[in-house]
Amino acid sequence: MGSVKDYFSSLGAGIASLVKGMTVTGKEFVTPKLTEKYPENRDTVHVPDRFRAILELKYDAEGRHKCIACGICERNCPNGTISLSTKMVDTADGKKKRKLDKYMYDLGSCTFCQLCVSSCPQDAIEFCNDFEQAVFTREKLVKQLNYIPEKEEPAPSPEELARIQAEREAKIAAAKAAAAAKKAAAAAAEGIEAAEKAQGETPVTEEPAKPVDKQ
Repeated sequence: MGSVKDYFSSLGAGIASLVKGMTVTGKEFVTPKLTEKYPENRDTVHVPDRFRAILELKYDAEGRHKCIACGICERNCPNGTISLSTKMVDTADGKKKRKLDKYMYDLGSCTFCQLCVSSCPQDAIEFCNDFEQAVFTREKLVKQLNYIPEKEEPAPSPEELARIQAEREAKIAAAKAAAAAKKAAAAAAEGIEAAEKAQGETPVTEEPAKPVDKQ
């Protein structure tokens, strides 16, 4: 009796599952169909803003980006998709500054994990939702993100130049004063040593105290 009961129980569960599946299929059968007329509706198609399509640098209205070429995004990328090259330039105040030379990005190996975006300290990169990135060769998937020629650094104002020159002269004067003080101290030490030698005196060194034997 137990086997017969189990048989009809399993049969009833199977029929119930079939009816449930056919109900879903029947609803989809009578639901009106929607067809995306792509690419005809390219101008009106809605792509979610959070869709990750391709990495890009953020440029401001003046055509400048905020990337400082620190390399954090390159180190955090699990696939080696990002490759940075830097260069050293001379600023208007005479200092050396490291700047971004090339920001290379391989779309073909990107996993769109967004670790590079979340770890960027300058908020200089982001994923756009431009999904139309199909090409015929893999070489074209490698893109240089800093495609806009960088503008020259703005020249400092006369006040800034005067301040920089004053700071530089102050550092030079402090270094000269320190060197002169060191030289004077060395000359004084040599004079004392020469005077002691002329008087026939020898430096006295204090012997360490001997321990007292208590009996």
